Amino acid sequence: MTTLVTSYESRPAAADLNPFETAKQQFDRIADRLGLETAARDLLRAPMREFRFLIPVRMDDGTCRVFRGVRVQHNDARGPFKGGVRFSPRGSVDEVRALAMWMTWKCAVADLPLGGAKGSIECDPRTLSLREQEQVCRGWVRQMAGNLGPDIDVPAPDVMSSAQHMAWMLDEFETMHRSRQPGFITGKPLALGGSAGRGEATGYGAVTASVQGFGNVAQHAIRAFVALGGSVTAVSCWDHNEGVAYTYTKRGGIDVDQLARITDKYGSIDMVHAIDLGYEMLPGDAWLDQAVDILIPAALEGQITAQNVARINPRVRVILEGANGPTTPAADAQLAHRDVLVVPDVLANAGGVTCSYFEQVQSNTGQFWPREEVLATLDAWLTRAFRHVAQTAAREQIPLREAAYAVAVGRVAEACRLRGWV
Repeated sequence: MTTLVTSYESRPAAADLNPFETAKQQFDRIADRLGLETAARDLLRAPMREFRFLIPVRMDDGTCRVFRGVRVQHNDARGPFKGGVRFSPRGSVDEVRALAMWMTWKCAVADLPLGGAKGSIECDPRTLSLREQEQVCRGWVRQMAGNLGPDIDVPAPDVMSSAQHMAWMLDEFETMHRSRQPGFITGKPLALGGSAGRGEATGYGAVTASVQGFGNVAQHAIRAFVALGGSVTAVSCWDHNEGVAYTYTKRGGIDVDQLARITDKYGSIDMVHAIDLGYEMLPGDAWLDQAVDILIPAALEGQITAQNVARINPRVRVILEGANGPTTPAADAQLAHRDVLVVPDVLANAGGVTCSYFEQVQSNTGQFWPREEVLATLDAWLTRAFRHVAQTAAREQIPLREAAYAVAVGRVAEACRLRGWV
């Protein structure tokens, strides 16, 4: 079996809709199927609250620069808000709204006692020094500190943010509150209360579904997939120096460890070294045309659209959504017509937030699990979630995405009713 994977910090492909419109369309379809009452639709179709603020930072050259920060809290009926903080040069609020909504469904489909949120800082950290990155992170926490906490809203890493960024955010929060609260944030370094197995967990949805991904989500999944006899033949990534994406292919399959050694911490593969190692370099969107069995869009939203879905090779039988919202509704319909199995994002990449929940439990109790226990518990948890969704899909004769959303939206709506919100 051969598999193609994509992961890069690029601009999304020309989308049919902006991400939040896509998220609302997906929700509306399931709300109709479930027969949700008007109040429940109104509550779940939009975020409960949004925060937009400015972060002034003294730069290394002595000048001041003002960064824009956002935090969107979608719904917390099932538990504290949970979601990453990404560095985003685009600064799209609708993108953050969509990601927060998707996080609510992702937590619910995995049956985690958490709600959904997402945050962003409008900047490109690759252009900032480490000191400047630290000041931006601390400034984001200062602006949000009154609305964050282990029982309120728990941030985590996301696109272009790392365990080091989480460490700075944790330190700022604890300094402001004059107490140690390691459960405030997840994805932090092990030395500060992080969880063993958290790194590879982001790719565990792929392994559970017998497929894999790339980048932070998928490097670990690729290793597991290859160990099971699979072959990854192409990887598309963003080249920061060139300002464009490239696809790297190699007959016989890529060597993930070899590529990782020539990849920077933001996921850009060194072009010159890759060519020296025998990789063929193609245009960035060539990942979509490859004659493989599985496609994994593991970059950003809106990558598979009505405009490019026809380019997908007839050999492709499975699409595993390693990214959030990579397939637009119009493209989804065409893939269903072609009988391509789409494993939806809220199920396929749920490993990261599930392990983040394990980290919260460990941080809040002070009892830390060995890596083997974390991964075994994670595997059982995600297998249970996948089986429940698959059984729902089979019983209702609907695609996996609709089944996953039906399970998730139904659970959140029930929690809202029990609380008396609707």
